[in-house]
Amino acid sequence: MDPTVVLVLCLSCLLLFSLWKQSHGRGSLPPGPTPLPVVGNILQLDFKDVSKSLTKLSEVYGPVFTVYLGMKPTVVIQGYEAVKEALVDLGEEFSGRRRMPLNVKVNKGLGVIFSNGKTWKDTRRFSLMTLRNFGMGKRSIEERVQEEARCLVEELRKTNASPCDPTFILGAAPCNVICSVIFQSRFEYKDQKFLNLMAKFNENFRLANSLSLQEKHNPQSEFTIDNLLVTVIDLFAAGTETTSTTLRYGLLLLLKYPEVTAKVQEEIERVIGRHRSPCMQDRSRMPYTDAVIHEIQRYIDLVPLSVPHAVTCDVKFRNYLIPKGTQIFPSLSSVLHDHKEFPNPEEFDPGHFLDKSGNFKRSDYFMPFSAGKRACVGEALARMELFLFLTTILQNFTLKPHVDVKDLDTTPLVSGLGRVPRSYKLSFIPV
Repeated sequence: MDPTVVLVLCLSCLLLFSLWKQSHGRGSLPPGPTPLPVVGNILQLDFKDVSKSLTKLSEVYGPVFTVYLGMKPTVVIQGYEAVKEALVDLGEEFSGRRRMPLNVKVNKGLGVIFSNGKTWKDTRRFSLMTLRNFGMGKRSIEERVQEEARCLVEELRKTNASPCDPTFILGAAPCNVICSVIFQSRFEYKDQKFLNLMAKFNENFRLANSLSLQEKHNPQSEFTIDNLLVTVIDLFAAGTETTSTTLRYGLLLLLKYPEVTAKVQEEIERVIGRHRSPCMQDRSRMPYTDAVIHEIQRYIDLVPLSVPHAVTCDVKFRNYLIPKGTQIFPSLSSVLHDHKEFPNPEEFDPGHFLDKSGNFKRSDYFMPFSAGKRACVGEALARMELFLFLTTILQNFTLKPHVDVKDLDTTPLVSGLGRVPRSYKLSFIPV
């Protein structure tokens, strides 16, 4: 038989087998668009904004549906009720992470973000305990953030009110807070070691060996130097990039809406004044500022699909059966942009978090840090940093855009599964 014919027959059989496997593998999985052999539903998704594509599919298939990214199924969960049911009510069952080759190679299945099972549980518990011991949720960590906020102000003064891109400075501040927790010391922004750390989070940290010598004879222990290194890297990556991006996006929105900025600065002047540093106790007396920070996080929708989850066992969910290991995309975007909870969700409006009397209004739909057992370990620190950094900046500076306000573009650039602001420049004018 002609080799070409044999090749065509083999490829045809492979494609037919792939299609049968996908169809057969669906079992009791939620419905979804029919996948093509091998590529699945990839051609039906716009990878410039995957979250938006999935939202459109949910209008057809409902709040729980299945898509194939290649030959493996992913269950997408849309809307507050479904997301809460999965991440909170069935938190243990939906607490897994899909084992992706890149993460296995880089992180070896270790750390707190991409690990699973006993490794994840032990490492998360240890991380939370250690962060609390280092002052998380206590006055001591607040003092570190306040100190960094003052250093941030001094660094911004060095710009001499000239137009600048704030990316590096706003990234250095939260990174230095993590340094102060882990290394018990902050760095000057021009320190070469600090610059190297900012550029390469994956370099090896030379930390004390005492922990492994506590545990070296326990073959079941998760407390190894490798795991400690990956966990530290996770804390730097999550604790620096997300907060700095939120700060950078937040300043862009404050430039775009100067009337909002003016109200925040009026509240800062009335509650704090100009002669002391902002502190966390001020937040309860600053409902408008609190609402603005919440609205910044809601509006920018930093990680629309969260970090992908996986189910840890076969799970019955809304009359469907999701097999163990299936990847899950919980759409935080669909919760943060719920039309019933947030009227005109595509608009930036601090009123989303204010009642009719101007008091701060909490919302169960506020999930920028995800929810359930895989919620961000550093949520409390991130909330503190956002409040103290933003209020300290606005206490000391007037923000001046480099271009006309109407030309400022606040639509995000999609980077992987995250959203980042477009590049911009501004001037920090001392008040």
